[in-house]
Amino acid sequence: MCAFTLRLLDSIFRMGEHRATAAFANREETKLKMKRMNLAKYFAAAAALAAVFTFVTILPAPAQETSSPSQKQLNIAAMRAERKAVVGANMPLTKDDAKVFWPLYDEYEARMDKIEERHIKEVREYVASYETLTDADATKKLDQVVSIQEARLDVQKAYIPKFRAVLSSIKTTRFFQVDGKIRALVQCQIAQMVPLAKAPQSSAQEGQGDNNL
Repeated sequence: MCAFTLRLLDSIFRMGEHRATAAFANREETKLKMKRMNLAKYFAAAAALAAVFTFVTILPAPAQETSSPSQKQLNIAAMRAERKAVVGANMPLTKDDAKVFWPLYDEYEARMDKIEERHIKEVREYVASYETLTDADATKKLDQVVSIQEARLDVQKAYIPKFRAVLSSIKTTRFFQVDGKIRALVQCQIAQMVPLAKAPQSSAQEGQGDNNL
């Protein structure tokens, strides 16, 4: 009888352990799903931020709706704050991490923003003249694009060791992944709105005439 009771108790404990394990697994799965939902939510916000950034910085506003410089600066400052919020929401920082991360982040973003200002200037100039590009203009445009890409990469190469000096390698990698996703969203929005290069109409017509000969 005693042996039977012990076996019964052992079975009950095993059932309880199994249920506890299953409950833990379900809880972890739920947490993972919630985490994925949060990431999707924040990157959806980043995508919206990218679209707004493109409209505010790249596309010229209609004459009657032109914002004052101060208003435009406020809009850009608000978008930078939103970008920082997206980064913060996706970086698991301790209090000690945060003390060293955010000043370095601000320094890094200031460097990258200067490059983005170059990019905005290049895109605006191109959009204003893409229908009348000469070969020299096209060469200059492509060289500028490559130079801007190299400048971004140079800043990242310079700051990766700085972030690794104050954060773990995993957190450093995570930051540059988050940063890369945000920048990719912005670049995607810009790419959708920038027209392809066109040959001048006269050259195109001459080419068509030659083909008809």
